[in-house]
Amino acid sequence: MSNTGRMSILVALSMLAAVSPLCAGNLDSPKDVAFKADVDGTEQFYMEMLPDGFDQKITYDLIIGLHGHGSDRKQFAVDKRSECASFRDFAAKHGMIAVTPDYRAKTSWMGPEAEADTVQIIGDLKKKYKINRVFIVGASMGGTSVLTFAALHPELVDGVTSMNGHANHVEYKQFQDAIAESFGGSKDKIPEEYKKRSAEFHANKMTMPIAFTVSDNDAVVPPASTLRLAKDLQKLKCEILVIDRPKGGHGTSYEDAIEAMEFMLSASPKTPAKRKGKSDPSESEGDASKVKTEKPEAKVEPDEIDAAGKSEL
Repeated sequence: MSNTGRMSILVALSMLAAVSPLCAGNLDSPKDVAFKADVDGTEQFYMEMLPDGFDQKITYDLIIGLHGHGSDRKQFAVDKRSECASFRDFAAKHGMIAVTPDYRAKTSWMGPEAEADTVQIIGDLKKKYKINRVFIVGASMGGTSVLTFAALHPELVDGVTSMNGHANHVEYKQFQDAIAESFGGSKDKIPEEYKKRSAEFHANKMTMPIAFTVSDNDAVVPPASTLRLAKDLQKLKCEILVIDRPKGGHGTSYEDAIEAMEFMLSASPKTPAKRKGKSDPSESEGDASKVKTEKPEAKVEPDEIDAAGKSEL
């Protein structure tokens, strides 16, 4: 795929026609891994799933799944909900190492400690295994957190899928007590920290392919800031996919999640250095942006994370 960038927007009144779950390949059962956090010396955890026939001598892509508010590392590792099942099936199909961190569960929101843990996990895994590309995927709080992390550490990320997340902590009004605890204070006391962790303000750093799934009907994590970020990235000629389900609510279907992750993978150069060597996406020549509109007839199932922030595991 060329470096000129592309933006594809799927706007639908309902979900794409049914797609059978992916079945090629398998992942090993989730393995709990404990580590001592460099940032504060506490014991932290993530779950690891290796692909079928794993060989220590072979190079693999790494995919990281970030859970929603009120959950923990087990959500993307074992939950049957569409966002989580699709993550595992996608990793299995493409023979990836799949990792699901606590990142300071259960109310992370990618605060400083969660950020440091995620950086450390990536570094540790690169020492432990032969890692090629690194992809990060998340839903709800996790969908927000993958955008935050990609904006803060673009050199570590080769592709992003954000499902029902937001991109602006300055304007976001939900879960403020949890976010304040994670960030180290309220937005009134440390406004710069909230801006720092808002991807919308750092679009020029986000050179990797990004897929978004959103819904105008999402009252838990409204999509306005995410859609603004997508437009900014389009202007920078980045590789972007937006799947917008107006009546979908706070959730992403299995089919849309798979489509988003497949885009993320296909748009990422197979050699990470090719992307990382490009300092600014605006340096691309030309503009290959596209707008794709489809209106199939089916219904998106809503997410199980409710307005109270609880997640069923």
